[in-house]
Amino acid sequence: MSKSTRSPQPSETIRVFFDARFTRTTHHDGISRYGSCLLAALLKAVRRTDIEVTAIINDEAQLDLLPDCAWVKLNSPTSPQEIFMGRKLNALGADVVFSTMQVMGSTGRRYGLILTVHDLIYYSHPLPPADLPSAVRMLWRAYHLSFAPQRLLLGRADAIAAVSQTTKDLIADHRLSTKPVTVVSNAAEAAVAGVRAVNRHDARSLVYMGAFLPYKNVETLIRSLVHLPGWTLHIASRIDGRREAALRALIPDQAKVVFHRGVSDDEYAELLEGATALVTASQEEGFGLPVIEAMAQGVPVAISDISIFHEIAGDAAVYFDPDDASDVAATIGRLTDARLWSELSAAGQKQAQSFDWDSSAQALVGMIRSVQASRQ
Repeated sequence: MSKSTRSPQPSETIRVFFDARFTRTTHHDGISRYGSCLLAALLKAVRRTDIEVTAIINDEAQLDLLPDCAWVKLNSPTSPQEIFMGRKLNALGADVVFSTMQVMGSTGRRYGLILTVHDLIYYSHPLPPADLPSAVRMLWRAYHLSFAPQRLLLGRADAIAAVSQTTKDLIADHRLSTKPVTVVSNAAEAAVAGVRAVNRHDARSLVYMGAFLPYKNVETLIRSLVHLPGWTLHIASRIDGRREAALRALIPDQAKVVFHRGVSDDEYAELLEGATALVTASQEEGFGLPVIEAMAQGVPVAISDISIFHEIAGDAAVYFDPDDASDVAATIGRLTDARLWSELSAAGQKQAQSFDWDSSAQALVGMIRSVQASRQ
């Protein structure tokens, strides 16, 4: 699809630009998937309305992971050209701009701006993602030394989207902004599956899907296997060689850990189909998409006893102390009870339906209309 060409529009059209420049080019990470799924639902929600949506990309390869829509190619969000983003979007006739992050350039803007906050994890765990350029990593560390830069960035917006109620509460707790905050929730990409026909309480198979940053606390999951003889932990996500070697060094004698080094959607579904549970020992999260995805497929989840997981899983999970390997193992062991496994499988599917992209898109439409009305 070529760069969209714009014909004159009636003045009542609300021209919305959706910043999709954090979309990956080969496979999604959490923010990339959030943006892609939300954009697809937004396009559906505004069909035959006065809202016109155009995606902003910086690499045409991103289009492979985005829904079919009008788009415009601008600079990378990490480029020095970002300081001119406000001017560029003014020239394109933007009325409201939505970004899936909070770092979008906006100097001189004449449009409404909605920024997104996913979490505040990196204030307590300041190690930046390894794939960022070195200069950006330095700025990342400096940015998270205090809340002042965050307050400055959010202060530029007309409204703020939070991906969970937990994140919204943290924004209030830390007084990060006086602007209105609306929950535009994350959700599972796949729809809730049918009722599970096979009870996997005796499979003794665990699945982990996620990153390997320190707060993800994969080490505790591996250490817990000393208390779980006969169990297998499948680590499904991509991992670099040095990180894998460090984790392998922690595997207890006789324990079995399988590193899949990345799986396709079909392979991941197959792993979940055969699993007793999805597990995560995260010490903090902004949402926890793998938890929702597993519940939607009827897979019980054994997860950390933290606020965000209680928000998304409710009573449809078993919870453990993420810093206590023996408690992790004891909690997982409860799922060998066939009746409990079946109850949590059904409860998880019901709970997963509380989060869906159509509802999130409607919340975003409400924000767009509110921001546009406030600027008229």
